[in-house]
This record gives sequence, C-alpha cells and structure tokens, in this order.
Amino acid sequence: MDLKAHLIDKKTAILKKWFDAIADTYAKDTAGFLKKQKAQFTNPVGYTLAEGIEGLFDGLLKGVLPEEVFRFLDGIVRIRAIQDFAPSEAVSFIFQLKKVIRELGAELLARQGAAVELAALDAAIDDLALFAFDIFMKCREKIYEIRANESKNMTFRLLQQARLIVDTQD
Repeated sequence: MDLKAHLIDKKTAILKKWFDAIADTYAKDTAGFLKKQKAQFTNPVGYTLAEGIEGLFDGLLKGVLPEEVFRFLDGIVRIRAIQDFAPSEAVSFIFQLKKVIRELGAELLARQGAAVELAALDAAIDDLALFAFDIFMKCREKIYEIRANESKNMTFRLLQQARLIVDTQD
C-alpha cells in the first residue's frame, strides 16, 4: 500500500486527531467546546476548523496547489489572526499534520521507499504553512490598518467636540 492510499484509508482518524491537536492550542474550556460542538451556527469556529482541515487534507492528497485550497486555509487563518496567537502559533496547526501522519502511519512509514513519498508530502505541507503565513500577515496588516483608522477618526471627533477643528463642509 502506498502512502496516499494509506492516508485515504486513515482519513477519519487523521482528521480527528489533527482537529484535537488544533483545539488543544486553545484554553482548556474553549478546546472542550470546540471538540464537542462542530455545528455551523452553534460553533462557527469549530465548524470552520473541521471543514478547513478536511479541505486542506483532501487538497494535499490530490496534490493541488495552495492557491486551490485557499478558501479552506483562509478561513482557519483569519480566525487565528484575530485571536491572541503569535504568528508561529497561528500557523503551527499545519505542521501538526506531519506529527499526526507519523503517529498513525508508523508501520507504513517504516517500509522501504516511503521516505520519498513522505518527503514529497512534507514539502507540500511546508508550502501550505508558508502560504498560511502570508495570509496571516495580510490579515494582521488589515487589523492594524483598521485600528489606526479608528484612532484617527476618534481623535478627529474629539478635536471637533472640543471645537479645536471646525468642519468646513457645511
């Protein structure tokens, strides 16, 4: 059995373990909630994570380019960008997939020839991580831009209220 067939066979177990690993990056109460509820409207974060990692996993198995799984990656990274994660923590969920695959496929990976397949998969996962980091940085830049504009607007309104600036548009 080749690596791809093995991963397809173990898809459900891999996705569950990967989801749990991602959920464990949150506070204990939040992680418990994420693991229990995955309905779109009662737990949109859990739903987005579950849908996103499945789309990413399927994309990796098909050998698609990161741009083709952008929707899945973008959804997860946007959530993590607005939360209190450092950049490395925000995109680390992608690297957790490597660990999960090695844990669930140890016997297959021990066979001869698996190293080449695994190296190719690792490279694809690394590419996803780089792409995720780009998305994360764009999201953070947008957040900082919004905050700066809010500060400018608030300062302007305060100066208007203090009658230090006169509105000449009338």
